[in-house]
Amino acid sequence: MLGFPRKTTVTILAFLGYLAVTDVVPVLHNYKVLDWTTIPSVLEFSERKPTATPEAEAQQRLRPETDPNKQQKHAFLDPNRQLDNFYKGLHRAASGNGAVRILHYGDSPTTADLITSDVRKLLQKQFGDAGHGFCLIAKPWAWYAHQGLDLQGSGWTIEPANQSGVKDGLYGLGGVSFRGGPGAASRIRVKDLSYRRVEVAFLRQPGGGQLRVYAGESDLGAVNTDGERGSGFEAFDLPAGTADIQLKAMSGPVRVFGVGLEKTDPGVIYHSLGVNGAYVSVLAKFFGEEHWREQLQHYKPDLVIVNYGTNESMYPQFVDFTSEKEMKEIVRRIRKAVPETSILIMSPMDRGQRMATGAIGTVPAIPRLVAIQQRVAQDTGTAFFNTFDAMGGMGTMGRWYEAEPRLVGADFIHPMPAGARIVGGLLYQALLDGYNKYKLRLLQTKTMVAKN
Repeated sequence: MLGFPRKTTVTILAFLGYLAVTDVVPVLHNYKVLDWTTIPSVLEFSERKPTATPEAEAQQRLRPETDPNKQQKHAFLDPNRQLDNFYKGLHRAASGNGAVRILHYGDSPTTADLITSDVRKLLQKQFGDAGHGFCLIAKPWAWYAHQGLDLQGSGWTIEPANQSGVKDGLYGLGGVSFRGGPGAASRIRVKDLSYRRVEVAFLRQPGGGQLRVYAGESDLGAVNTDGERGSGFEAFDLPAGTADIQLKAMSGPVRVFGVGLEKTDPGVIYHSLGVNGAYVSVLAKFFGEEHWREQLQHYKPDLVIVNYGTNESMYPQFVDFTSEKEMKEIVRRIRKAVPETSILIMSPMDRGQRMATGAIGTVPAIPRLVAIQQRVAQDTGTAFFNTFDAMGGMGTMGRWYEAEPRLVGADFIHPMPAGARIVGGLLYQALLDGYNKYKLRLLQTKTMVAKN
């Protein structure tokens, strides 16, 4: 046999026999390791031109469309047209009159400004850029980030609402409190040099200390936090071309919640308000109702998005017996604080887990939780976006994990940036579709009035 030694020949034949036995013994079919029909293609050494780029081939295997302009539209459920107040604000901004403000509360993906940064970018491209919005003054979690900002802080005692030992309900707009004295400092570097205003959000309290705010080398002024206990806000104009903003505690104690970055241009301000490990109880219980009301009334949102469910999905008892009551409490609190504000309940994404078969399936409580949130939206007259269905429904995270490149991490929970862009694009398209329908209704109303 081609001059092979006898032992080598026997070894090769034995190996081929082992490979072939799975084809002739029925009970061994599941252990088949070689498809003989592929051998000719393996032995074909002629050069082949690729039919598509690796990215395009991966996208073909995956199917979901990453370009928001080509994604299939999934509309909100909003039979009461509760989002019309928000669309009115968008229409105003599109006409060059002021800013429309969105607050997006969520869990861990939004702590890195995933999904939210994608929606912000798309909306601001369409309606104008009025500013980045709110961000914290230090990193409560190593992965905390905001698109276009570089954040550093030191000397602060950091207390997220769901991890705080203080438990006084005073966590500002973003759900995190920063306490410090002389020496505590923060620096925010911005890539966009067109911001014109920075606002410091803090707690006014008896005996409160003083902060100073700097833009580069320019001292913008002091923030005095002494006073009757309550929410405090101090705004400063930024010199043209500001790339570096600093906060320094000069005398203690001070308690800061975050800063807001705005421009003078009309358009969209999209506040990304993610808290790691967050679930509905954060807004329903951990936030003090009066304090949160002060925050909401100050920021005057046109739309509040409530986007929870991933974390509680692993606790079926909580999902079935508590989540509905607490979601309704969130809606009640927002309505009481800012009655004219539109509210959107945004369901969680799919969450995957390894099944007994080894496949990646959907956590069983996710579909029930989505149905509960939809029922809450219906009962309270708020809008609802079914993120779970829009992204593909049951088993989506399994498909995303097997995609090349992967769209979700190995925990089957946290989307990779490309996966986040898909979800952000779906939300953007729903917002844009609702706005276009709103404009059509306006046009129809004007036409009817003109005819009469």
